[in-house]
Amino acid sequence: MKYLLFAIAFAAAPLAAQNQDLGRPVAEGGQVETTGTDASGEAADGGLTFTVTDESDWADLGIAIPGFAADRDVPTPANADGTAALGREMARVITANLQNNGLFKPVGPNSLPQPTFAEITSPSWGTWRGRGAEMLVHGYVRARSDGRLVVGCYLYDVALQDELVREGWVVPPADWRRAAHKCSDLIYARLTGESPFFDSRIAYIAETGPKDRRVKRLAIMDSDGANHRFLTLGSATALTPRYSPDYKRLLYLSYVDGNPRLYVYDIGTGQQTLVTQSSNPTFAPRWSPDGRYILYSMAVAGNTDIYRVPASGGQSVRLTDTPGIDIGGSYSPDGRQIVFESDRSGSQQCYVMNADGTNQRRISFGGGRCATPEWSPRGDQIAFTRIAGDFNIAVMSPNGRNVRALTNGWQDEAPTWAPNGRIIQFFRTERNTGRSSLWQVDLTGRNERKLPTPVDASDPAWGPILP
Repeated sequence: MKYLLFAIAFAAAPLAAQNQDLGRPVAEGGQVETTGTDASGEAADGGLTFTVTDESDWADLGIAIPGFAADRDVPTPANADGTAALGREMARVITANLQNNGLFKPVGPNSLPQPTFAEITSPSWGTWRGRGAEMLVHGYVRARSDGRLVVGCYLYDVALQDELVREGWVVPPADWRRAAHKCSDLIYARLTGESPFFDSRIAYIAETGPKDRRVKRLAIMDSDGANHRFLTLGSATALTPRYSPDYKRLLYLSYVDGNPRLYVYDIGTGQQTLVTQSSNPTFAPRWSPDGRYILYSMAVAGNTDIYRVPASGGQSVRLTDTPGIDIGGSYSPDGRQIVFESDRSGSQQCYVMNADGTNQRRISFGGGRCATPEWSPRGDQIAFTRIAGDFNIAVMSPNGRNVRALTNGWQDEAPTWAPNGRIIQFFRTERNTGRSSLWQVDLTGRNERKLPTPVDASDPAWGPILP
């Protein structure tokens, strides 16, 4: 496993050496503004609201998603073929988002008639009833004189001939996919009553090179694998990235000349801060829910414990002190408890303790080993790597009950939750090849998908919904 104790010596290394491994700062694009959704750009009333409590009410729901219309087809930096082509591409992104979560049966623009601009707010109901659509997504793309794009998104109930919800956004051309993700989030939240997750990003470790000379770089991408970017050059090995709760920073472990240190990378500026500096191996960092503290594990004289340090650096506080290896702390959403793994019982198992280190108690007793636990954003479940012959992703209640395995790969590990607590991402290593890739699975365990990455991938971390 990638999270076993690192058997290396620690020595001081200058911060300047680490800075040499940084790539150019990543341009994050402009702010996404909410706007009225009338085709004229005027403000519009919102849709109805309701909450679906029975998953069977919306599972396998047929949704038609034709191309978004353009008031006029004009050039845009977002698409070389103009705003009309961009509207069709946005519909394809929304279709893929809703298809991949396993709840709906969306039909995309390639097999649907293209609505006119006037039909966006006045659908041709007969057309869609004849195609068996239960829900209809309409939208438009309008280019503004300042170069930005106005994107409107509408959800209709075809049987009732009723508008359920609408919303609009103003985005820079480079952020057109974010508007598509926000439309997907609007639809998902309206139909399920759950929090959305499409407009979020994923950090991971990009791996290249032979097994004995592996290059590991810090990388980020959108939740669907698009807009991939490398943040480090690879001269220093990077591991275990974690987004801050406000999305603005990335915490990760880096090796400079073989020496492990914890850094916080500012996504907007490309600047980074050294958080810990010690003569001991340090690893497995995690944020507190309020972003004020960082948990990490450190080995001292052969014993590994969990520590807490201010995110800006400073004095560390040791939270565990039992013989053995205590590693991988993850806070509960309210910040009151921490789940971690320990071998104090003779094998890797999962434990829970109060945030100050008191009341440490074992929660995993279901057979096999328990590693890399992470608390759900909802607080109701803990995902972990279950090791019983193979490595699989599993979930359990915070008290250790209701254990369910969600995957059955040969080596699936390091679960990380979507912002809404419904989807889990992990990485899978292929037998006999050592190649690894990112996968997602929902809480039913029935819907798995592989995420596209340009190179091998490990150590994923799902960030919060973007502001």
